Amino acid sequence: MNRTTFLETERLVFSTWKEEDRALAFALWGDHEVTKWISSKGFLSEDEVEARLTQEIKRQEEAGVQYWPLFDKDSEVFVGCCGLRPYSPEKEIYELGFHLTRDHWGKGYAMEAARAVIDYAFGELKAKALFAGHHPDNKVSRHMLFKLGFEYVRDERYEPTGLMHPSYLLKKR
Repeated sequence: MNRTTFLETERLVFSTWKEEDRALAFALWGDHEVTKWISSKGFLSEDEVEARLTQEIKRQEEAGVQYWPLFDKDSEVFVGCCGLRPYSPEKEIYELGFHLTRDHWGKGYAMEAARAVIDYAFGELKAKALFAGHHPDNKVSRHMLFKLGFEYVRDERYEPTGLMHPSYLLKKR
């Protein structure tokens, strides 16, 4: 794999998004089954996928975090992304998020990646807490956040969907 990796789990390696990752970005954010949870239209246009990739690259440069692309350690196949973005920088709270390609759903990759990112956030970044939210109809994400130890705090408006999303916090133990 000719990518720089900075984090790994038993099955996954984490890299960083690059301009030449357009095809990967489209494989993920161009899939309506993935984006129906994160967009009010239920999909992202080609321009919106491009903007999302640019935003992730910029966030890494400016904040040192992004929703990092994930690859299967053995096959090097692109699995999706999992990572952080600043949520409340003054309180040292990051937002955890993950999006997986459809053919990698239900295999435990999101849980494995999220656990690694949580350890990274509390260990390397010295985060005080992590925030996470999900589309109100996404029961899989809700179940996963509870399994990870997140606690429900409130419903919060999520601009990209225009909906009130259940929102959670995980405090450093």
